[in-house]
Amino acid sequence: MKAFLILEDGHVFEGTAIGADKEVISEIVFNTSMTGYLEVLTDPSYAGQAVVMTYPLIGNYGVCYEDMESRRAWPDGFIVRELSRIPSNFRSEGTIQDFLMEQGIPGIAGIDTRALTKILREKGTMNGCITRNENYDLEEIRKKLAAYSPRGVVKATTCSEKYVLPGSGYKVALMDYGAKDNIARSLNKRGCEVTVYPADTSAEVVLSSNPDGIMLSNGPGDPQENTEIIAEIKKLYASEVPIFAICLGHQLMALANGINTYKLKYGHRGGNHPVRDMETGRVYITSQNHGYVVDDHDLDPSIAVPAFVNVNDGTNEGLKYTGKNIFTVQYHPEACPGPLDSGYLFDRFLKMMEGGKKNA
Repeated sequence: MKAFLILEDGHVFEGTAIGADKEVISEIVFNTSMTGYLEVLTDPSYAGQAVVMTYPLIGNYGVCYEDMESRRAWPDGFIVRELSRIPSNFRSEGTIQDFLMEQGIPGIAGIDTRALTKILREKGTMNGCITRNENYDLEEIRKKLAAYSPRGVVKATTCSEKYVLPGSGYKVALMDYGAKDNIARSLNKRGCEVTVYPADTSAEVVLSSNPDGIMLSNGPGDPQENTEIIAEIKKLYASEVPIFAICLGHQLMALANGINTYKLKYGHRGGNHPVRDMETGRVYITSQNHGYVVDDHDLDPSIAVPAFVNVNDGTNEGLKYTGKNIFTVQYHPEACPGPLDSGYLFDRFLKMMEGGKKNA
């Protein structure tokens, strides 16, 4: 069956329908990872977006449910050059096509994803519509595309109630703004007892549990939309509890301290983004998924100093907060894009908590 991808600028791509039979309007973004498509599909940070995979063959090793990063898939749509119908992997439990159907995600295959990605790079991220309707009204759809904006996506992706991953070590409060499961697992396998809180939990409730450390998770959408969460983070910042933040959490902590954020032209999404540690000069290969970035121009050093920088475009990738046991990163140290370079950041967080215990 035919399917069409219609972009906000009027470009139309014709391909083959995959996944669920429904029409969607979403923000179209691209991911440059060669593997990890299931992790991409189950990353809550993609809520409100449809994902273009730039690697031409997707699905060749099937689906292994153990690799899911959350309870379900989150993108509005999935766009690929070629979808493998017959997976070959001893761990495979099904096909990507069946997974898309099961999760209710529509998609399109057989289009020139290289040409599509070039459009998004040159013109910037834009909205698009995936439809199977051959009699679509282009101008009517373009009006809808111009009006679309992802809203309320943190609320949609966070957990509904708190839960605990038992451990015998430090007590960590993980704020779930759309968290990938591997963040909690990375702390838990280091012995931490991890209590995961819904995004709207007050700072008073979190601090009343006397955590040894607080983790602010990744998540979807425009960070500036989350005014109530930012107000609670200000209270967490004022405490003496060590804090480590990733991705959206990094942006929210910045906003809580009067540091601005802005939207990138087409974002950073993939598993091969080089990031330099500004203290040591060492470069790490990182996994990233974000469309917004912290503006570290004219950063007040009495509040925070840049800790990491993106080698490709010079944008901020992390902050160290002055006089505080707080550090934040834009990339994903819990991810495994091939190298495990940045997993040491969790160990740094444990050392911060150890120092906090000694000073208590």
